[in-house]
Amino acid sequence: MRFWTGRRVVVTGGAGFLGRRVVALLEAAGARVVAPRSIDVDLTQPGHAERMISEHRPSEVFHLAAQVGGIGYNLAQPAPLYLANLLMGTHIIEAARLGGVDNTILVGTVCSYPKFTPVPFAETDLWNGYPEESNAPYGIAKKAHLIHAQVNALQYGQRFAYIIPTNLYGPGDKFHPSVSHVIPALIKKCVEAAEVGASHVDVWGTGSASREYLYVDDAARAIVRAGEVDAGDGPLEPINLGADREVTIKETVETIAELVGFTGELRWDPSKPDGQPRRGVDGSRANVVLGWKPEMSFDEGLRATIDWYLANRAEAERDPHA
Repeated sequence: MRFWTGRRVVVTGGAGFLGRRVVALLEAAGARVVAPRSIDVDLTQPGHAERMISEHRPSEVFHLAAQVGGIGYNLAQPAPLYLANLLMGTHIIEAARLGGVDNTILVGTVCSYPKFTPVPFAETDLWNGYPEESNAPYGIAKKAHLIHAQVNALQYGQRFAYIIPTNLYGPGDKFHPSVSHVIPALIKKCVEAAEVGASHVDVWGTGSASREYLYVDDAARAIVRAGEVDAGDGPLEPINLGADREVTIKETVETIAELVGFTGELRWDPSKPDGQPRRGVDGSRANVVLGWKPEMSFDEGLRATIDWYLANRAEAERDPHA
């Protein structure tokens, strides 16, 4: 970690769920970190990223800023979801190139993988089909950043890393219904049901879909590490981050219900979408290139997330659009 001592680093999205962890790790390692807020730097607008890079002159840029939400948000707001994410990454990549940034670390999304990708997803599967429909606008916008970085690397020598974490969770996650993903949404439902003694909890889908959940602190370690190393023989290829465990939505909600003390019925609604049928990644390249492996077990990570939620409910449930 001595690599970071005194280095100037910009982290977009540094106030977000994942970004706060990345900023904390970099600062602990001695980096001088700037984490601009969207109110000050609107990365969707031309010129803002260039001015940010010119002002701070970082040696590394971590692009974590994103406009995200769960299935419901994805279905309701696909156009702004696509456009905002596409523009932010496009502007950052070009600004970093023009500003002479040494390394640009881009965070993609597992939503970019094709809907029916064989499990575990290998990085070479990324272009073998269309993403699951509710995830496609976000996933394709993020895939465009990979192409942009690759062609810039080939033509201009721009150095980058492209990291694809699977579903993140942990303390500090977003629990407001407009943006919450599966784990915080289910924790909120089960906690509230347990508190009022409800007889049942309604859950979207059939429960048969699977996900692979990665604890946010494990992801942050890998992302910081990606800024330190040369990817060797495959510098243009993405790197998956996974937890080596595929979990069904049914098992997920049953585990959460048990941990929060909800003993009622889990009532499934098959008229609602399951999302991608299966999701689990091959994380072997991260181990080889980054020397990284996840450390947090699923049950321990869920307990930590639930404990944080119960202690910070006002913050956790804050409407990000208010």
